[in-house]
Amino acid sequence: MPTSTQLIILLRHPVRFLAEEDPARSRFVFDAPQGPVEATANEAVGPLSGGIRAMNAHDSVRAWAGPAIIALRLMAAGALTSPSPAELQQLREAGAHIGESQADGQRQIDAFLAALAVDAPAVATTPQRRREPEQPRPRIEPPRTFAYRLVTAFEAGGADSVATVRLRVRPTDRTWGEVDARDLWTRDDHHFGPGARDATRAMLERLAATWEPAHRLLPGDDGTPPPETVALDRDELGRLASADLVTPLMANRVEVVWPAELVRDVAATPVLQRVEGFGDRPRAFGRDQLFRFDWSVSVGGERLTQAELDELAASHSGMVRLRDQWVFVERSRLDDLLRGGGRELDASDALRAALTGELEIDGRMVEVDTVGWLEDVRERLASLGARDTRIEQPADLDGDLRAYQLDGLRWMNQLVELGLGGILADDMGLGKTIMLIALHLHRAAPAPTLVVCPASVLATWEREIARFAPGQNVHRYHGPQRTLNDAKDGFVVTTYATMRQSADDLAEHDWGMVVADEAQHVKNAASGAAQALRRIGSDARMALTGTPVENSLSELWSILDWTTPGLLGHREQFRRDWARPIERDRDDEVARRLATLIRPFVLRRRKSDPGIAPELPPKIETDHHVQLTREQIGLYEAVVRRTMTEIEESKGIQRRGLVVKLLTQLKQICNHPAQYLRQSTGRLDGRSGKLTVFDELLDEILAEDGRTLVFTQYAQMGHLLARHLNQQGIEHAYLHGGTPVRTREDMVRRFQDGEFPVFVLSLKAAGTGLNLTRADHVIHYDRWWNPAVEDQATDRAHRIGQTTAVHVHRLVAEGTIEQSIAELITAKRALADAVVNSGEAALTELSDAELAALVRLRR
Repeated sequence: MPTSTQLIILLRHPVRFLAEEDPARSRFVFDAPQGPVEATANEAVGPLSGGIRAMNAHDSVRAWAGPAIIALRLMAAGALTSPSPAELQQLREAGAHIGESQADGQRQIDAFLAALAVDAPAVATTPQRRREPEQPRPRIEPPRTFAYRLVTAFEAGGADSVATVRLRVRPTDRTWGEVDARDLWTRDDHHFGPGARDATRAMLERLAATWEPAHRLLPGDDGTPPPETVALDRDELGRLASADLVTPLMANRVEVVWPAELVRDVAATPVLQRVEGFGDRPRAFGRDQLFRFDWSVSVGGERLTQAELDELAASHSGMVRLRDQWVFVERSRLDDLLRGGGRELDASDALRAALTGELEIDGRMVEVDTVGWLEDVRERLASLGARDTRIEQPADLDGDLRAYQLDGLRWMNQLVELGLGGILADDMGLGKTIMLIALHLHRAAPAPTLVVCPASVLATWEREIARFAPGQNVHRYHGPQRTLNDAKDGFVVTTYATMRQSADDLAEHDWGMVVADEAQHVKNAASGAAQALRRIGSDARMALTGTPVENSLSELWSILDWTTPGLLGHREQFRRDWARPIERDRDDEVARRLATLIRPFVLRRRKSDPGIAPELPPKIETDHHVQLTREQIGLYEAVVRRTMTEIEESKGIQRRGLVVKLLTQLKQICNHPAQYLRQSTGRLDGRSGKLTVFDELLDEILAEDGRTLVFTQYAQMGHLLARHLNQQGIEHAYLHGGTPVRTREDMVRRFQDGEFPVFVLSLKAAGTGLNLTRADHVIHYDRWWNPAVEDQATDRAHRIGQTTAVHVHRLVAEGTIEQSIAELITAKRALADAVVNSGEAALTELSDAELAALVRLRR
């Protein structure tokens, strides 16, 4: 909940009251630049009552100040739920400027009082004295209670005094008009009665205890009338404007009326800049960089000079005359400005503030300006990749970069020049490897570039470097005899597993650049690979991945926190401020702000984007819905019946484990009964609807001399398919997680050379990094939860270098959990890159009824 101090600061922003049917849920909303701030009626009533005096208060705050003051009086008298008719009339008059109409304003005030009655302490609704019943009385009866106004006016050229103040009096029931307090002693026609003098004298004596000039507004002890006006010096005037007097003035029903010429438009903005003392072109956000912010104070829209700010700071009261006008800044706020200025920030905080235009100061977000060199950096980040920044293809690159690849080189180089890293997240097949090789050649760094990649693409990197940069040394850091002794320049390629095992040796070596290929392998920041990668220092870090987000935004945080540390804050801060509002609440505004923040650091191009790959042939996608066999139906229904009974009797982690087990078994049954039954021998054909359709597809493809990639997420199903292909006499190869690196390389080469027509691959072992453009058909034998994983696998064939159309076939068992998965995947694609939770993790949280509806066999 907001503190009173925070709410007082918010008085300069618009406020609105949201009345709910349940008074306990009604609330005020302050529309601050950093976002709406909510407060209950009880939290807001005190700060709002000061809005009538606050010099920079918003008009809507001033409109609520009157009702808030009256509500405080009712609370003090214990009459919050039983105001008198006169008090109700005052509330109606005070709320004349609230709402779209008088009736709407009255409804809001009634709802406000109802909310206060629920939220306020019990004493506010318990009468503190016995209330006299209302009796009709003639209007000529003298009023009993009074309200006051201290009307101030500036004096021109006064030597000692700067202003005058006069006291005005009126009855609280408004039966008579307002008069000068002096008239109570000098005239008899004011109709206020003799009680007015005693009440006014008592008020001034009470007020004088906290504001001494009130003494001078009293009548003399000898009966002489009080003065018409009293002169005030600067400190006395400033004291009258201070926050310390808010409560005494309110308690005595005193309103202060300030001169129109008093400047109330005092704004303060933190200005962020780099600490001087570095070279002309330092590493923009290196670890040795320091930044600081100071406050820029503007009065009436004009920025104060340092001398004027010093004069304001030297004032005890906060009331000074600047540029021929009187200016007041609340002393407590001025102290905050002076105390907060000059604070140093590290590079990550400065970068985040420069990009978002906001800086967190003392727990609240405030708008920030950047100046000088840092403003230039901000503008450069905003225009990253712009073609007006000239860059040439490296002369020693043996190949021609396409226009979009040259744009990618320009973007990466601009980031690296600023000492920052990024994610090249182009679609698979658009040439991320050659762009990275070109960046290495363009930089010509004295230290080598370290490439960390999955074992399956180790040889691909070696071949691509030899092809596009034949003059560069390539050092493979892999295997039991690995060493870095000869790794002086060029490229060093290693695997994530090797990096994790040899993190100490790699961290001690000098690197010109570190590249994480297929960077989704370090999407878990707590994993050993991610921790090891963070230990390896470098001037430049680039991540290559076609799927920066597979399941959750935390994966994006993990990769970006390596390439550009601190950009998205700490992990828990990122989850609180970004991931949960986007993933759980589907907050489009937060998603837009996050996209704005990360846009300079993530380059994402798709094959379908205009001008990216016009020569790429089309991708034709077909879903083949297959019927289960009688054996599959019997197994499916038996597993659902048995496991759902266990699930209904389980709780917590045991229940979640049973749900995952159920989903896995059902998907295995849909693939083939032999997979579920763990049968490694025996007959395969005729038992699975999928296998029958698979055979029909292969017959057509092979008849046309086609080449096929077959993906399955299960290694056991891959073995069954390989056995089935053997029985059919179809040449093939099977690549899975246990395939040695050298064997993988040989399989890929042989397939690309056309030595066999069917390549069975494990989705996780071969779904990334391989170049298999000889294939013109891709069969997904079973479905993965996330469409991005399937797309990556498909892109083994549908990539730059492909010359024929690629046909994608997906096998879906109709009426089963697979069809539900297919519908989930379709919904995920429709979200256009929005992030959703992984399928199994989400389904474990379904109720028993929801889960039963999802897995039951639909016929």
